[in-house]
Amino acid sequence: MPPKQTKVAGRTKEDTKEDPLQAVVVADTFESKFAPFSTERPRCLIPLANAPLIEYTLEYLASAGVQDVFFYAGAHIEQVETYLNASRWMSKSSPLKIILLRCMATSVGDIMRDIDQKRLIQGDFICVSGDIISDFPISKALRVHKQRREKDKDAIMTILVRERNQSDHRHKDQIVPTFVIDPTKDRILHYEESFAGTAFGTHVDPEILKTPELDVRQDLVDCRIDIGTPDMLSLWSDNFDNQHPRKDFLYGVLKDYELNGKTIHTYVVDEHYAHRVDSPAAYAAITYDLQHGIASSLALSNNIAGTRFQRSRKNILKEDDVIIQRPTRLDHGTIVGSGTSIGASTSIRKTIVGRRCQIGKRANIDSAFIWDDVTIGSDVKISRAIVGSETFIGDKCVIEDGALISFGSRIPAGSHIPPGERVTSTSSFNKDGTLAKDPAADAFESDEDEPTYESQWARPFYGQQEFAESTFSLDSDASEPSDEISKDGSRSASFVTHGSEEDTSERFVHDTAAILVQRMQEDRNSDDMQSELMGLRFSGGADGGQVQKAVAIALSRHIHSEVDNGASADKATRKTLEQYRNLVRRPNAEQTIEEQVVFLLEAQLDLSRRTDGARIMPFFVKDLYDLEVFEEEAFTKWFDDERSKEDNVAATRDAAEPFIDWLAATDEEESEEEEEDDDGEED
Repeated sequence: MPPKQTKVAGRTKEDTKEDPLQAVVVADTFESKFAPFSTERPRCLIPLANAPLIEYTLEYLASAGVQDVFFYAGAHIEQVETYLNASRWMSKSSPLKIILLRCMATSVGDIMRDIDQKRLIQGDFICVSGDIISDFPISKALRVHKQRREKDKDAIMTILVRERNQSDHRHKDQIVPTFVIDPTKDRILHYEESFAGTAFGTHVDPEILKTPELDVRQDLVDCRIDIGTPDMLSLWSDNFDNQHPRKDFLYGVLKDYELNGKTIHTYVVDEHYAHRVDSPAAYAAITYDLQHGIASSLALSNNIAGTRFQRSRKNILKEDDVIIQRPTRLDHGTIVGSGTSIGASTSIRKTIVGRRCQIGKRANIDSAFIWDDVTIGSDVKISRAIVGSETFIGDKCVIEDGALISFGSRIPAGSHIPPGERVTSTSSFNKDGTLAKDPAADAFESDEDEPTYESQWARPFYGQQEFAESTFSLDSDASEPSDEISKDGSRSASFVTHGSEEDTSERFVHDTAAILVQRMQEDRNSDDMQSELMGLRFSGGADGGQVQKAVAIALSRHIHSEVDNGASADKATRKTLEQYRNLVRRPNAEQTIEEQVVFLLEAQLDLSRRTDGARIMPFFVKDLYDLEVFEEEAFTKWFDDERSKEDNVAATRDAAEPFIDWLAATDEEESEEEEEDDDGEED
């Protein structure tokens, strides 16, 4: 009879030898460094070069051989869960198995204690924050960690650090870590933090000074990639005062070594890129690194985070369906996301423009970050600012260095935003275009452990020479004809990039959708909007299909904006469709089933690009049915249409499956009732 095997968590000890590599992602660091943006959206979904930060972190874990990921979203957990559930990481082909976890947490310490209490970790694991940008192959560090553990079970943790290199002058850290290390064992003996630019004096235990060889290092970059053990988690649970991973936990474990006997070690990352987007300054500097291929494996042109960039001859990265009117002027280093349109005589320099943006004529944008679905009017000037998604900026506005324009803000024409100012969706403006006092924008307090600046975005980053000066001459560089102003400034070339009817059509759709969204935000009457829509159609020479596409995009965008502002998905959808259903289909107007299916496909596509799209879609189709806008056949044909099943939109379609099932069940019941009635009449 074979010996009895002991089971551990449902598996035998023999089975545990093949346990998958596990990782914990702490997506919320419980800091206010990214306010006001992080007060409305989760930090891990902030776009970096048109891809959410979490895409880079998950891509890194997948490349490192991780299989199981325990994901703690923290604040705005619904938005994070919606995004992940609709992402490629939840598909059957994903290399990662992501388990979304919730807990009542106010610090990283609460999350680590929750992991320990739930007994989720079976062995050595990787712990990262949700903002890691790295190409470091962790296998060697993991092997060194395991070898050390085999010799000493008290070696509970390995911290990955990297020596500063020449490119790190862009990464101006606010906090300077000091490591006191025994280089013979790579063991950390003491850790402290100080503010950059301040005098520092450490207080090292005299016993540590007796170590034969010591290194005091302030030249190490903390990658915030840790290799941990269940014993490490136990120490988190033993001390509820531990809140922060470094200044509390690391410092405390080292200080209490005589009591706990546990050791923590370093592993120095060589010849690879490893950074955290842990501050606005780091966000800007890392973006620069990816733009310029500082790490070749992470270059944006490799499209590692699900983007679709193509590099032009002038070193401009563009995704598909970008519409550029001539003459235009795009400088080296500019990035433009898919579905964006740029008006004539506009100049864009060293700027990242998100997806589905509309930029008017004669705009001048320099060293800025423009996120998705932003509408910018004509004659606008933006310099070294960040503009959050779904913001509307009217004509002739001036936005100066370091300004932060949060999600969904509305800036009236002729407004002036001074340097370092914060604008939110609740901000109001005086008649002269100046910003009125906004308590919401002034309510963000800095963390206790971070120094304050007049503008955290502007001062650490925009003073750097790389971003203040162009190293390329617009007049001398070879460039694409569609991207530059002609030498004589003439309009002899076609109106749009390639002069195709398709480009002109897309331009009409983008511009019209932006106008409709603005009117919905102003709560305009649908009849007035219908008249304006007809005028736009005639002046633009558009057909009915283009008009309906613009309406579908505008409705989905407006509903999503309402949900972002706190409305429930069902109420926001119902209210919007009740108010504007005549834009979809006028009463008694003839409309084919195919036209209705195309409208649903366009709405599905737009909602699939939005974090709450899958949550909105079921209410969208049901309300169109309840309000008798479309026939029942349109919904079933849309659901069965192969275009609705494509990978990039399938999750949104699947969310509406319960409604389709309900329709089928209702039809079946009606058929049975009709058969019973027929039988009764025959009798």
